[in-house]
Amino acid sequence: MRSRPRTIAVAVLGVGLLSLTSAAAFAQQKNPERNVYYGETHLHTSWSFDAYAFGDTRTGPESFYQYATGKPTLHPGGYQVTITKPLDWGAVTEHAEYMGMVQEAMDPESPLRKSSPLLARVYEEGVRADGLLAFKVLSLAIAKGLPIKEFSDPAVVAPVWKRIVDIADRYNKPGKFTTFAAYEWTSTPDSKNLHRNIFFRDSKKVPQVPFTPLDSPDPRDLWSWMDKQRAAGNELLAISHNANLSNGMMFPTEVDHTGRPIDRAWAEARLRNEPLTEMKQVKGQSETTPGLSPNDEFANYEVFVWHLLGKKGPPPSEYGSYVRQAYKDGITMEQARGFNPYKFGVVGGSDSHVSVVPYRQKNFFGVHGTVDDTIEKRIDGATVLGLNSLWVTPAGLSAVWAEENTRDALFDAMKRKETYSTSGVRIPLRFFGGWGMDAGMLKQKEWVKAAYATGVPMGADLPKPASKAPSFVVWATKDPDSANLDRLQIVKGWSVSGQSFEKVYDVAWAGARKPDRVTGKVPAIGSTVDIGKGTYSNSIGAVELKTVWTDPDFDPGLDAFYYVRALEIPTPRWSTMQAVKLGRVPPSGSGFSAIIQERAWSSPIWYTPGAQARKAVKAGVTIADLGRQGAALLSDQQLKDLLVGKTVKVRNTVTGQHFEILHGTTGRRLITAIDGKATDLRAAGEMMHGGDLDYEIRDGRLRTDLNGSEFDVAVYKLGDRYLAARSNEFGYANYEVEPLKE
Repeated sequence: MRSRPRTIAVAVLGVGLLSLTSAAAFAQQKNPERNVYYGETHLHTSWSFDAYAFGDTRTGPESFYQYATGKPTLHPGGYQVTITKPLDWGAVTEHAEYMGMVQEAMDPESPLRKSSPLLARVYEEGVRADGLLAFKVLSLAIAKGLPIKEFSDPAVVAPVWKRIVDIADRYNKPGKFTTFAAYEWTSTPDSKNLHRNIFFRDSKKVPQVPFTPLDSPDPRDLWSWMDKQRAAGNELLAISHNANLSNGMMFPTEVDHTGRPIDRAWAEARLRNEPLTEMKQVKGQSETTPGLSPNDEFANYEVFVWHLLGKKGPPPSEYGSYVRQAYKDGITMEQARGFNPYKFGVVGGSDSHVSVVPYRQKNFFGVHGTVDDTIEKRIDGATVLGLNSLWVTPAGLSAVWAEENTRDALFDAMKRKETYSTSGVRIPLRFFGGWGMDAGMLKQKEWVKAAYATGVPMGADLPKPASKAPSFVVWATKDPDSANLDRLQIVKGWSVSGQSFEKVYDVAWAGARKPDRVTGKVPAIGSTVDIGKGTYSNSIGAVELKTVWTDPDFDPGLDAFYYVRALEIPTPRWSTMQAVKLGRVPPSGSGFSAIIQERAWSSPIWYTPGAQARKAVKAGVTIADLGRQGAALLSDQQLKDLLVGKTVKVRNTVTGQHFEILHGTTGRRLITAIDGKATDLRAAGEMMHGGDLDYEIRDGRLRTDLNGSEFDVAVYKLGDRYLAARSNEFGYANYEVEPLKE
């Protein structure tokens, strides 16, 4: 389906009006069809020690709430800033470890100064002398398990935590602006991000002090503490964040960061406590990358490559660090093991360390204290802990569909995952799935009511099948203060015999473009961006896009997920606009470009087959099956005899593709043909360990790295056949290996 550009005002889009109206208009009534409310889930002030070390020394939690509600607020750089449009809700999430300790050390009347005056003075002097060095020292001490006990004494921490909760209560205005008692649990083992933001439903039911990484850096212990809080009547939830900087540890499939197996208990504890994850923040997006999604032309958006705390080393692992791959791994784990730990929804956040947050490209004023508080510093690429200011992007926004703007309604929506993330813009987005939806539904005046009645919204599971394939209702309108819409896409993932697959479908788009007959992809919309001026126009694109789409490739026996990605037309990035102001050439580099396309991502809708549907799918061969049939695992020498210096044909038994792979004698490997045709290795993608990569044979395995993660292939001999299993395919042996005659 396509939609032509429209010039009518967004306010007269009928059903769209309800979604775009200010939350305050609904202060006195609940809307059963729900309203969208935009908020902040991840924010630091000077009460977080790293923010103070970055130069944010004059602001506190109140500064954020004042800013979020539209009041001019002091930036650490010494000037006033104003949010482009007030938020509907938000929370300050200070780092729990050493929360507010700088302020406590400087306050003569604080419990810390009274109980440990010498330590407080030493700490204060160290911070004043070199705040960043002090931050590094304390971070290293925490990472090594050597915390300063006096800084985590409940008698010292409890008053600070109480002040944070009290401030949130003071700014909570049900129906107008909602706040939450919240904090960040900042576990960073070996510079791997395992951070979670913890939200409490009721500020009157919170613990005396937060559970921190000083208590335990292990997510399992955090979940156990959360279970105990819930049993005591303190309802709470966790939002995992910044997975792109976890170096593969946010979404593991085999073992966690301690080496313990990922099992059903781990999966259930995570699902019970973490219904959401952060898709976008100032340090990039966590949807996917070109390496993980080579056929997605929109994957190379704000990819942020950096290790936390500036740790040196090779690029971080992409596997285990991105949401789409986690969704794919989750449904594969469901199929292979009977549990899925990654059925979470998505939100956005900032992770700003200046108390005030830039959500717009045109209103970007830095996020790291005084490190990047001027245009010159930002365009010159000022760094902190090896993080270049040019890499940073405006914050993401959390969008929640709720009956009203109150703590209870918003919290319930987050728990049921009826949420989505944006790149910072405010694109109203609806997504429903079901079995009886048709194109005529969107012509109904009360189509939203009908969609709730006949289907499920984003974040839910499809009900029991009632037709041959599910259909999905997708609707979005432009942000009135941003660019027109380019297209709506549905991203689908599915799993077969331990292998996961993905496909991006263009389902609605602006203009008269036609999909490619072979690929089905819609051509680029074009661009109105004038890089030299840092401007664009809304002369292309659509104000509204909508459709009802039925999955043309549905298999009732295969686990699957679906989510929506809405794209705006191209616009200039903040770095382009600010470079123009300085009379410079707009910069571009790894992970960012002069032109971007803002976007929104919905939470998924999942499909899980019933037992009978699963049985109808032909079962794949497993390693256990090979063992029962008497297959023998090849040794290192047998692998070398089979592979090194030779070309072998490898057939993927799931997809049917054939690859010819030359394993060189110097540890390099090259795909020479696909399905009998000589190929450019760039088109080969990944198969077993395809591509022009290093390999090594050791411990009975062919080993290599893919996108920063090590995988291995085990080869078995069964009679005169060779069968292979890849380590990330959950115990399936999906490859047949045939030596070619020389």
